[in-house]
Amino acid sequence: MENCPHCKKTPRDEELINNIQKRLKKISGQINGVSKMIDENRYCGDILTQIAAVESALKEVGYIILKNHMHTCVCDDIKNNDLTSLDEALEICKKLK
Repeated sequence: MENCPHCKKTPRDEELINNIQKRLKKISGQINGVSKMIDENRYCGDILTQIAAVESALKEVGYIILKNHMHTCVCDDIKNNDLTSLDEALEICKKLK
């Protein structure tokens, strides 16, 4: 990845990375829990509630990454009179809704 001219790197501090990884591990556990609920033929409403929790947690991770993107990549590009990443961020916001 480091030698790929098309891959972008984003500055993230260790605390942010740890926070995101912790959240993703929790989400992974929730998804495994949903799978187990399916295997156990659990009540549909309970499964759907857990799916909603997973979706909410994943959206929150997305917002954390978007916030970091806005504070780093987008701000840096704007300082350099480049609005490309701002336009990209606006398109990403549509997908995160």
